[in-house]
Amino acid sequence: MYIYGKNVALEALEKNKKIKKAFIYEKFNDKNLLNKLINKKIKISYHTKYELDNIEKANHQGIILEVDDYEYASLDEVLKEDIIIMLDHLEDPHNFGAIIRTCEAAGIKSLIIPKDRSVKVNGTVSKVSTGTLENVQIAMVNNLVNTIKELKEKGYWIIGTDMKGTDFKQIDYTGKIVIIIGSEGKGISRLVEENCDFIASIPMNGNVNSLNASVAAALIIFEAVRNR
Repeated sequence: MYIYGKNVALEALEKNKKIKKAFIYEKFNDKNLLNKLINKKIKISYHTKYELDNIEKANHQGIILEVDDYEYASLDEVLKEDIIIMLDHLEDPHNFGAIIRTCEAAGIKSLIIPKDRSVKVNGTVSKVSTGTLENVQIAMVNNLVNTIKELKEKGYWIIGTDMKGTDFKQIDYTGKIVIIIGSEGKGISRLVEENCDFIASIPMNGNVNSLNASVAAALIIFEAVRNR
């Protein structure tokens, strides 16, 4: 897969991520990044902006790295953490990347996503996460409801999010918890909601009746961390 952007490239280099090849803008002037690539003996090829745009149309900032596909964690690995974020069929890579960034900023290291009908880790997710992807672990599971039941057996309380629920500031976030963020537009699915212990809701005082998934996630995540 391709990852791109200066911050993402720097994080990949500092974490010693395996880089197969670097595609660099012919007028790229970030000497620090270039020296790091050269010192690690990574194969570099120089290109025009048009050529780079053909590899990755997003804002690559003149640097694109070819790396191995993202290696997902096992469920057992994410269960080592007391707070887990579960994404219920999120589809927008920008929201996914922003949620990863929020998790890292809040000190949360574990996320769970479903295998089907969900955004996967790709270059856009990596770019939006601004280099924080390397500091979290993401597990991909076949079935969210079955996973929720397994998490409950291991002592986790399940907190869903929806417009109709308890004020998110009134929820008890102590203990081992899973916070579930729903998909854009649809929210959390019926079966997932039925298996939640609590439903957290963010009060809306204006004309807007819902928030962007990553914004809602940020509010609830920091509230949970603050009240532990």
